[in-house]
Amino acid sequence: MSATHPSGCCRIAPQSGVAFRLRASEVLRIYDPFGEQVADLFAFAENDHACSLSSGRTIDYASKIYLTKGDVLYANDSRPMFRILEDAVGRHDFLLTPCSQEMFEILYKHRGHHPSCFENLYRAFEPFGIRPEQIGTTFNVFMNVVVAENGEVKVRPPLSRAGDFIELRAQMNLICGLTACSAENSNNGSFKPIDYEILVRPCNE
Repeated sequence: MSATHPSGCCRIAPQSGVAFRLRASEVLRIYDPFGEQVADLFAFAENDHACSLSSGRTIDYASKIYLTKGDVLYANDSRPMFRILEDAVGRHDFLLTPCSQEMFEILYKHRGHHPSCFENLYRAFEPFGIRPEQIGTTFNVFMNVVVAENGEVKVRPPLSRAGDFIELRAQMNLICGLTACSAENSNNGSFKPIDYEILVRPCNE
């Protein structure tokens, strides 16, 4: 299995997460270096942690559940938070919450500790004064969730291949959390890293 790891990128190890500041107009590029790996993204306004990424507002305003190039991700106060500039995959999820210890116990009857995106996010956000209960539904980059006509939700293997990426431009100053997802079912049974970089580009690009 070969990986694409562009120079200048930061790497998130499998089943782990990071948090970082992203300034308004900067572009967050998220890579899947090996393919079929999900990354959970959540964000808060830098100076107002009551303002956070909102699945509900975003889906409401987009009138669709699958978001891609040109779409805006909104905050819970209806302010634009990200705009998707480029998308090599075209299938991401904004319905399911980040995997958690409780999820593994309830859905998969797992016993003992299991790494989870929720735990990795709240530990990464902790130095910024953000509490676990403030974290909501994540934008699950590269996650392939299929909704049947009867409403049944199924998680399929990601469509991303090695080197695929998505670019999101920040619409405000943000604190972002990003993970390499810890759920076996979301990543076609294996755990791989996620790469990301922050780019500075003119807003007319």
